[in-house]
Amino acid sequence: MTNQLYDAPTGTSLVFRALRRFPDRTAFAWDGGSLSYAGTLALIGRMQAAMAAAGLKHGTHIALLSANRVEGWCAGVAAGALGLVTTWLHPLGSIDDHLEQIDDGDMDALVVDVPAYGDRGGHLAARASRLKTVFTLGKAAFGVDLLAAAEKAGETSARDLANADDYAILGYTGGTTGKSKGAIRRHRSAAAITPAILADFELPKDPRYLAVAPITHVAGTKVTPALTLGGTIHLMKGFDPAKVLATIERERINLTLLVPTMIYVLLDHPQLDKTDLSSLELLLYGASPMSPTRLVEGLERIGPVFSQLYGQTECYPISVLRKADHDAKRPELFASCGAPVAGVQVKLLDDDLSEVAMGQAGEICVRSPCTIESYWKRPEQTAEAFKGGWLHTGDIARADERGYLYIVDRKKDMIVTGGFNVFPREVEDALTSHPDVAMAAVIGVPDPKWGEAVTALIVRKPGGTVEAEALMRLVKDRKGSQQAPKRVEFVDELPLTAVGKVDKKVLRRKYWQGKDRMVG
Repeated sequence: MTNQLYDAPTGTSLVFRALRRFPDRTAFAWDGGSLSYAGTLALIGRMQAAMAAAGLKHGTHIALLSANRVEGWCAGVAAGALGLVTTWLHPLGSIDDHLEQIDDGDMDALVVDVPAYGDRGGHLAARASRLKTVFTLGKAAFGVDLLAAAEKAGETSARDLANADDYAILGYTGGTTGKSKGAIRRHRSAAAITPAILADFELPKDPRYLAVAPITHVAGTKVTPALTLGGTIHLMKGFDPAKVLATIERERINLTLLVPTMIYVLLDHPQLDKTDLSSLELLLYGASPMSPTRLVEGLERIGPVFSQLYGQTECYPISVLRKADHDAKRPELFASCGAPVAGVQVKLLDDDLSEVAMGQAGEICVRSPCTIESYWKRPEQTAEAFKGGWLHTGDIARADERGYLYIVDRKKDMIVTGGFNVFPREVEDALTSHPDVAMAAVIGVPDPKWGEAVTALIVRKPGGTVEAEALMRLVKDRKGSQQAPKRVEFVDELPLTAVGKVDKKVLRRKYWQGKDRMVG
């Protein structure tokens, strides 16, 4: 026997398997169009032939910038099946972010969705000197039209030319606590994500999946599982709350994934209570914690369809809080990110790499087939992240006797005030329990007396009138004086990263600029 006996399929082979199984079904639908399973597979084959004809070879690094568009998704699959290493540039990333990632990731090729990102693509093509090949999805003043080249290639069968040990995906972290890093993943790791989701995420039997968030990132991890079950992916370009509600009702959507900030907007939308959401079976949420108070509101007004996912660029998925766990009779679970999925090991470790006692806070450390191999070109950060043979997530959590995890906060977000450790998430949960608070972000700011002063940035709900003193008193009563904010500021909005998380490094920069402590 050799190690090949235990090789897993590649992620692209799982896609091909699903597309061949249901040729006549609708794979993708969008405003004004749709594409069958057979049509999707044929498009991938033609794109693969066009890429090969342009000289792209096994191991080439390719960047892709696309909205939620079937041609963009197919281009990514075609590249992966050709043995290329793909990087999805985040649609909301800055041009400097994109240029830096193209350079850092050794990317020789680029695919650009012209209707959505033509201007950005033109700038990247002109300024990224290492690019040798630029494809466009549609005609542009720069690059080669991949759609036209694919049409010219004619009918060509899609082939999976990658193997399990090939590099597949170079994904860049969100950068919420510091500089974004490239995370390299082999095909065996990318492929492991699909069975993990199918096993633990309670997907509907016949998914009608509304892809609202970018499918180039976490929302895209649900595409292959949904296709494996013979479902349809309904593509939406950008988050429009009224359109989301109308689409769920009209298309009888039974599955979607939203970040908490999107859910808050839906809960505050006047059309919510007038919309028929009875088809919805599963609303996955993640990327950042959700206020327990607003979660209760969601359960009451949308229904018992919520399920929380937890993972990160370096390993996904890690845990899930299932629909049955969203039970008003067990409200303590609303603060949990769930229990580990079947294919992952989880331990809570202290700084000495010893497992903490039950109920004590420790860093979530994992082992899983879904884990990345390393940080690209960053051996020191790789060694730190994988010390002791575990992936260190940077998230601090406690576990209860049943194995449910309760994330206290990011390790780097912990505030040290007057000698006490304060975890912002616990303060934020208390603040958002007030009926006038829509969103809250808590950070530490420099203070001559306390070292760091707990400071809350608050977005009031429309019509909300709560004052700072009332919120300080609320936290003091619930969490104690050491966790109560010393300062409360009201803002119209909070800065968000490209994946919808509150960008705390941006918030901290205002207060820490020129100080000794790192802003990130």
